[in-house]
Amino acid sequence: MKLTTFALNRTRVVGLVLMGMVAMGLLAYADMSRNDMPPYTIRFAAIVTTFPGAGPERVESLVTDPIEKIAQEVPEVKSISSESRTGLSVVSVELREDVAKKDLQAVWDRLRRKIEVAKPGLPQGIGGPTLKDDNLGVVYGIVFGIVVDGFDNEETRHYAEDLRDKLLTLKDASAVVIGGLLEPRIYVDYHPEHLAELGLTAASVQSTIAATNILSSGGSVVLGDERVILEPTGNFTTLDGVRAMLIAIPSGGTVALRDIAEITRGVATPTQSLVRINGKAGVTLSIAVRADANLIRLGEQVDALLAVEQQKLPLGLELVRVADQDRVVDTSVTNFIGNLLQSVAVVFFVMLLMLGFRTGLVVASLIPMTMLLTLLVMKWTGYGLNQVTLAGLIMALGMLVDNAIVISEAILVEMERGEKPRDAAARASSELAVPLFISSLTTSAAFLAFFLADSIMGEIVGPLFVVITIALLSSWVLSMTMIPLLVVAFVRPSKSDKESLVMAAVRSVYAPALKFCLRFRAPVVVVTVVLFCGSIYSCQYLPFVFFPDSDRALVQVDVSFPLGTRIESTTDAVVKLERFVNMELADEVVDVSAFIGEGPASYDLGYQPGEADSGYAHLLVNVTSGPAAAVVIDALNEFGRTELPEAQVKARRLAGGGGGVPIEIRISAESPADLYALSGQLKRKLVAIPGTRNVGDNWGPRLKKFVIRIDQNALARTNLSNSDVAQSLTTVLTGYHTGEFREADQSVPIIMRADDATSFDIDDVRNLIVQPSRGGQGVPLSSLANIELDWQYPRVRRRNMKRTMSVTAYLQVGYTATNVTDPLKKFLENEMQWPKGAAYELGGEAEQSADGMASVTNKLPLSFGIILFLLIIQFNSVRKTFIVLATVPLGLIGVMLGLHTFQSYFGFFGFLGMISLAGIIINNAIVLLDRIRIERVDNGLPRAKAIEAACHHRMRPILLTTLTTALGLVPLYLGGGAMWEPMAVSIMIGLLFGTLITLVFVPVLYSLLFRAKSQTD
Repeated sequence: MKLTTFALNRTRVVGLVLMGMVAMGLLAYADMSRNDMPPYTIRFAAIVTTFPGAGPERVESLVTDPIEKIAQEVPEVKSISSESRTGLSVVSVELREDVAKKDLQAVWDRLRRKIEVAKPGLPQGIGGPTLKDDNLGVVYGIVFGIVVDGFDNEETRHYAEDLRDKLLTLKDASAVVIGGLLEPRIYVDYHPEHLAELGLTAASVQSTIAATNILSSGGSVVLGDERVILEPTGNFTTLDGVRAMLIAIPSGGTVALRDIAEITRGVATPTQSLVRINGKAGVTLSIAVRADANLIRLGEQVDALLAVEQQKLPLGLELVRVADQDRVVDTSVTNFIGNLLQSVAVVFFVMLLMLGFRTGLVVASLIPMTMLLTLLVMKWTGYGLNQVTLAGLIMALGMLVDNAIVISEAILVEMERGEKPRDAAARASSELAVPLFISSLTTSAAFLAFFLADSIMGEIVGPLFVVITIALLSSWVLSMTMIPLLVVAFVRPSKSDKESLVMAAVRSVYAPALKFCLRFRAPVVVVTVVLFCGSIYSCQYLPFVFFPDSDRALVQVDVSFPLGTRIESTTDAVVKLERFVNMELADEVVDVSAFIGEGPASYDLGYQPGEADSGYAHLLVNVTSGPAAAVVIDALNEFGRTELPEAQVKARRLAGGGGGVPIEIRISAESPADLYALSGQLKRKLVAIPGTRNVGDNWGPRLKKFVIRIDQNALARTNLSNSDVAQSLTTVLTGYHTGEFREADQSVPIIMRADDATSFDIDDVRNLIVQPSRGGQGVPLSSLANIELDWQYPRVRRRNMKRTMSVTAYLQVGYTATNVTDPLKKFLENEMQWPKGAAYELGGEAEQSADGMASVTNKLPLSFGIILFLLIIQFNSVRKTFIVLATVPLGLIGVMLGLHTFQSYFGFFGFLGMISLAGIIINNAIVLLDRIRIERVDNGLPRAKAIEAACHHRMRPILLTTLTTALGLVPLYLGGGAMWEPMAVSIMIGLLFGTLITLVFVPVLYSLLFRAKSQTD
């Protein structure tokens, strides 16, 4: 081959290139980005609209429904789901998986423009709609907490913002978000009776404050050759300025605002969100890494900065770690690199043991060189180090040495025939270049479907295709250049060399076994088909786990009370959980952080925060180890069930593969009453199925509300309007936003409210005086309206324009989603009573696995077509191509045997192992069939003789590929965790059986199809 000839003739050039490749590869490794898993694209956005005072069904009809129809006009939309609750509409839009990351912003901008065009048709008084797409998919993997003791909110804000500004200067930091700070407010607390004595109303005072506190430009005037800006004063700059402003009294004269109201600076009430760190008040700083930067390096930068800043902080403020994805990544990458080095050592040892010292050393030298070249190309193409890319390197180890083994042995054979070393190298490389190149491409093509899959799973495991392709092609290039050079320089055939005892023993068994199988070809084929059918049948007895949960030493806990629960009640529940952890789980738990009322910034791609809810809390519990997490999860779930029965307490690991609940049934019906009835049946059934816990739904129990039924006749007899009633209620109970107070770069809302608003009960509301906005005597609310107790649905959820309720359940340890969904499907189809128009669909793991598998299987025909095309190019024979393809499904025999033997499970990564195995089997079959061709065409042997000769000649390379690949995966099986276990087992055991397929079934099938009945055909 010309490439080999060039290398042999330009040894110094090749040597210099190799040394440069080593140096550049090491530099690339040091500078590569590092993450736990490959990032994947979040194709979700939320359209949030506030509609103060409106109930869920009113929000649904007037806001949610029109916004959903607008979103439906975008052709890239896959599904639309929505939540309508009192005063709030959230429409979640999911795009199709085939929308590229680079096109997302254009789609969101188009949707944003459509919303702006439709906004005038929405009700008056709404806030928004606002499309939230900026932070979706951003992971704030490093979270620090500031534990606060003795500092008020504004002092804490000063220190937190100062730290944020310093963190943003770090090279690898892209964003820093502060959480847990209370929103500041300027409160103007008045007494209604006092205003009435002066002839004032709350509305008149509000309008005076708003008219005084102006921020408008005064335009500009000409002054000579210049145009000078006019800036009128009047906006408030100090609290004393607010207190001193003058209010005109209808009877004449003025009064200072401080004389009729108390002006104070405080925080928003009721409290919207709180953060607690190890049982104390605190705030958090969540830090996101810059794209393609090194998260571990960012963690080191953050630690160094905060170690200095801790010394500057006053007593009473303490910095603690809350979430540390950088350390998780460091441990994960370190462990995987350890697995990789162990695999390299295993392959080195096998090479030296089976090939002898010199040949083994030459072949083994391919490993580090290929790894460095692969790392260099990965860096150039933007791929970093993570569990998937490192697993790809481990998987490629056994495959890549195959090229070097075949080339080195072929060169030695040519030397034994009397060829000069350089001529032998050139001849052997010329014969094998194309077959080895084709076999490398076919192996790579087997992974192509994962790379092209339009799904989150495709984005997660797609880098395997890239890494393995780079490694195999790098191996082929080095096998055509470096290996011939080393063989020519250091290795010579010696008649005194003896085959290793292990290989001799294997050959002594294989030779008669091959003759036997070639003699009884039909029974061999029948037995193989029976074994294949048996393996298919055994699939049903394997547990199915689509994607295992993260093994990170972190437990997340969701505490959910009915909508409308006071944040104080939620806080009390969190305090109980904290006390339980400190008293009963101190040995397993490192620390606990609680986010009350609103979840934290996304600290992992498996977690995305929702909208604020005073009845919700999210706890992060860092535990001592992975096994400790199971103890903590069980204890917290049991504590929640027994001690907090009014809440749903869900403790679990971080979800893998994009998150989601394991069991979800989505029921759709027009009537909410039907939805509640159906969900009741379902929940009772789920509770009865063994293995379920935390059964619930996403609507929640119905809530109380007070309906103020205004008597329009009574209202007409006064100087009042419906607007006056609403405004009086708002001002007295929650406060009326009457302007902004500017303080440095901060804008603080000015809220006017009754001085005893926070202690109002329903009797106080009945006695509330409704003040007319146009002036005049106020009237008690009780003389204008009746206040009636009523019930309402807490929220209305829809999916694709239909009212939908999701019934969900989590799993107890030792159970899989399949254990629950199998009996559940029978119940849904045969026992549930479905009203007209009602329907259901399975979500959760059932949907996730169906979508994930389908996204890959849809691309498998393309992979198959490429492999078929390559085989036709290589063999120019339909029968030989059929032989290769017929061996592929037979790998399932070994896969099922391995998974059952090791008591593993089947899922996405087991499926990945099957596809990987198919690529290796195809590779071996191509090399064997090509050797049969050489024996027949070049050496002139009869077909039957050629089959046996080729099998004996290729036995050692195929066995070595099997051993190096299988043994190289042992560290991944032992140290890769639950995620990689089924893939490692599938390839290890499947390849052992796959070797029998290649060395026995392939020659038998070839003999049958080509009618090689005797040795003299």
